[in-house]
Amino acid sequence: MQYREQILAYAIQYKGDWYKMREAIKENKAWNLPACSCTYVTIVDPTYPCKFRRLQCPPWILFYEGNLALCEQRSVAVIGSRQPTAYGSKMCAQITKILALRYCIVSGLAKGIDGIAHREALAQHTIGIMGCGLDVYYPKVNADIQQIMAKKQLVLSEYPPHTPPKPYHFPWRNRLIAALSDAVIVVEAGMRSGTMLTVNEALSLDIPIYCVPHPMDQREGKGSNTLIAQGAMILVDEQDIRMI
Repeated sequence: MQYREQILAYAIQYKGDWYKMREAIKENKAWNLPACSCTYVTIVDPTYPCKFRRLQCPPWILFYEGNLALCEQRSVAVIGSRQPTAYGSKMCAQITKILALRYCIVSGLAKGIDGIAHREALAQHTIGIMGCGLDVYYPKVNADIQQIMAKKQLVLSEYPPHTPPKPYHFPWRNRLIAALSDAVIVVEAGMRSGTMLTVNEALSLDIPIYCVPHPMDQREGKGSNTLIAQGAMILVDEQDIRMI
């Protein structure tokens, strides 16, 4: 129990910063447990989701709302642009509807593809991994989804309550999306995006990558096409989706 509370204390003190927490744990720094009514699981708990243990930097703590057991289900990450094209939005909805019948859908509760994927999977199972405290609704456009998922699905974060969304939180968060998934679906991605960071993390864990192809002159899908050229599996039709 002491280790569990110690990790919580460090998480709150250092606002979820993984590296600062590592040093505090290593040096066994003094700590005081602040009042916290949030639900959480730590790396020393038996209920800690085992998929995260394969990461080079597994989270010390996860604050969550909803059903933590969803982490043990077979899952697929559906990821892509925050500003998808009409084509990307359509493909995301179509792919998610099919996959949600067999998999828990994992994404980052961001605008665009993430939000579409979560909405399409609400009737089945979905997990959102956030880059801020669970009491912070970011982006606000997905506040309604987050509220529903907190009650009926699952939302997770390494960051304690009241932690604002910082730009560097999201690339770091993406490793959790990859680790929780048995496959990653890239619906639409440019060359420089958080999607590509998630893909790199998935590749380091030997997680298969599937991509939706895009027209040659569509810059919004250039990252997706590049991944296909580099060996990612291409999704040509519904049969390909059902074979995942």
